[in-house]
Amino acid sequence: MATVQAILDRKGSEVVSLGPEHTVLAAAHLMNQRAIGGVVVVENDRVIGMFTERDVLRRVVSERRDPATTLLRDVMTAPVETCEVASSIDACKAAMTERRVRHLPVLHDQRLIGIVTIGDLIAFEVGEKDSTIVQLNQYIFGAT
Repeated sequence: MATVQAILDRKGSEVVSLGPEHTVLAAAHLMNQRAIGGVVVVENDRVIGMFTERDVLRRVVSERRDPATTLLRDVMTAPVETCEVASSIDACKAAMTERRVRHLPVLHDQRLIGIVTIGDLIAFEVGEKDSTIVQLNQYIFGAT
């Protein structure tokens, strides 16, 4: 059974995070600059929330808040759903579906060490299926 560690091995473990005292505007600039859909909100080396594009729409724009003065602590999603490096990919898919989230910060010994997205999970599974198809073709038709 594949685990989150396999995804991190392929994609790397870089995580973009900000403190809760940063503004929505700063987070939006960073998300745009890095072409990502969210940032992990961290305080004292602990994950305390997640701020995503969805939060911008629901908690900032729709409530007519000023992104230049609104702090992440006031509009982040908390508590945040997380997973462990040893979590199965199936468990992550189930958690994302049940909680309706697209990002899962990855923890190891309560430390943030990565992040997986629904896109990462899908890409991993497609890659695994492609590999299986190649192996089956080689078995059935012989190696070429």
